[in-house]
Amino acid sequence: MEILKKPVLTEKAALLTDKLNRYTFQCDYRANKIQIKAAVEAMYGVTVEDVNTQVIVGKNKTRSTKTGIVQGRSAKYKKAIITLKAGETIDFYSNI
Repeated sequence: MEILKKPVLTEKAALLTDKLNRYTFQCDYRANKIQIKAAVEAMYGVTVEDVNTQVIVGKNKTRSTKTGIVQGRSAKYKKAIITLKAGETIDFYSNI
């Protein structure tokens, strides 16, 4: 099971990173905090102090097309906010 899907790179997540040394990831819906902590430590080689998770519920979407109205729903996912030990960082832009 792939636990970490992708990092969340928004303005709000960037403020958390700058002020509180917290990083945000989109995770597999079935993953728990222990699995998320182990995945981050293995992937980035850092020490995780705390893991907070949120389940983001999908929103209803509607759009008009030539053939009529199409209705659907975006997928739900789990978001994890990771607090790192003081002095450690993760560089998401090193691969670019």
